[in-house]
Amino acid sequence: MEFLYFLESIRNPVLTAIMSVITYLGDEVAFLALALGIFWCVNKKRGYYLLSVGFCGVIINQVLKLCFRVPRPWVIDPEFSAVESAVPAATGYSFPSGHTQNVTCTFGGVARFSKALWIRIASIAVIVLVAFSRMYLGVHTPLDVCVSLVIGVGLVFALYPLFEYANKRENVYYWIFGSFFIISLGFLAFALIFPQFVPLDAAHSASALKNACTILGATAGMLIAYPVDRYFVKFEEKASVLGQILKLAVGLAVVLLIKSGLKEVFTLGGVEEHFMLRALRYFLIVVFAGCIYPMTFKLFAKIGTKK
Repeated sequence: MEFLYFLESIRNPVLTAIMSVITYLGDEVAFLALALGIFWCVNKKRGYYLLSVGFCGVIINQVLKLCFRVPRPWVIDPEFSAVESAVPAATGYSFPSGHTQNVTCTFGGVARFSKALWIRIASIAVIVLVAFSRMYLGVHTPLDVCVSLVIGVGLVFALYPLFEYANKRENVYYWIFGSFFIISLGFLAFALIFPQFVPLDAAHSASALKNACTILGATAGMLIAYPVDRYFVKFEEKASVLGQILKLAVGLAVVLLIKSGLKEVFTLGGVEEHFMLRALRYFLIVVFAGCIYPMTFKLFAKIGTKK
């Protein structure tokens, strides 16, 4: 806590505003934007890699949160105060840091497969800044952040050779995505059963179940999207700069519409979204992103090209 108290002592409005923006690079929306941007516009096989590293990271992160059940810094030490605007988004247990792990898996994956030195340096800088922002804002301890960094880096390097092998033998992708789906089922079972043996409050139990359903829906979607694209859609990532910008903008807009719009539908009347409906939402997001939306890419490829 000493380091957090030091950071609290140097807070100022300008630095707090900067850190509040930087920390969103570890958010789910930022992860989706970068991973889908790579998938749609750069290299879809690299996109599969980034999405998979992210999925595995969420599962490990959530299991550790439930097993260790470490409270947030301001709960551990009531004398300490986090940045007020950052508290509402800091749900669930503190250890390990979800934002830090997300950004490490995403930008660490980019640094791993990129050949450009400046991209590697920029990616590492983003990881360090987001990790620092979580501590500066007072929502995580150095231990939370450091463990997440280790897990994220471990996943980036552990899964990379597997996906390189899959790129040479594409049938391996079925084994990878099938294994992820089975693991996600196990994670869902864990989220349902664990609270029966260990006392958890309703908020933390609900948070674990929501994350389990997110991963279940996403991995189920990958099982559908991959073969549909491989045998039927066969989309190509290439387009002009203008075409790529429009492709990414339109695609992300629809993904966010599915993500937020369906949630509004599923919670009409103020009812809590059923956990299987949450899984359905993320299943539809992945199927749309992986094989339905790419059917339009030939149109985007024509934008900005000479006739």
